[in-house]
Amino acid sequence: MLKSIAIAFQMYSHIPLPCFEWDDNAKRNALFFFPLVGAVIGGFECLWFYSAALLEAPLLIQAAIAAALPFLITGGIHMDGFCDTVDALASHQYTEKKLDILKDPHSGAFAIIFAALWIMIYFACWTSIADWWALGSVCVGFVLSRTLSALAIATFKGARKKGMLQSFADMTAKKPLALAMILTIMLCAAALVVLCGWLGLLVICVNGFLFLYYRIVSYKEFGGITGDLAGWFLQLSELATILCIGIFW
Repeated sequence: MLKSIAIAFQMYSHIPLPCFEWDDNAKRNALFFFPLVGAVIGGFECLWFYSAALLEAPLLIQAAIAAALPFLITGGIHMDGFCDTVDALASHQYTEKKLDILKDPHSGAFAIIFAALWIMIYFACWTSIADWWALGSVCVGFVLSRTLSALAIATFKGARKKGMLQSFADMTAKKPLALAMILTIMLCAAALVVLCGWLGLLVICVNGFLFLYYRIVSYKEFGGITGDLAGWFLQLSELATILCIGIFW
């Protein structure tokens, strides 16, 4: 179990961990612990907000560092997928060409434009997170986005027969993974309702809509999901969560 947790963090974060050989048994269960990465990000956000309160840091600096923390912890792996997917969708090419664009290491104009828009909106939303209840709701969103992403791996088909995401999906027991993620989603929903009442229900509904949108777009445009598409969805989910809270809190 500890190896599986370590693999999940080595794949989806830049948190330094001891190097070891990835055996099949540990890899098989790594995706079960993907939501833990979101919980750690939330913990760092809470630690920063507590520190900023002690330091009486200006609001804009507090928001800027809060917006930067997820990138610093994950290394920007999900934003990389977001940028690649935006480029592929903007190309309006046939499916195979779009899949080739996902693998292209170069960034196009649309990737830069939409990444800048995403960061701008995300930063603005952080300036509206003014109390611990709102912060707790955003932190639950980090867990929820990764839980939905893991659920998609368990229930959606892959666009490619090869690739890191597909290799993990092939060796993972999909029914137990789907059940575990559904239970985690229920816990996230309960936490959101406790923290922000009806607004928690709105966050759950918006993320459910995005999950359905993720499936429609991935199947229609790419023939299934890839690691880049998973990152694209995760970034949309996190932005939607903090946007709902920032607007309606």
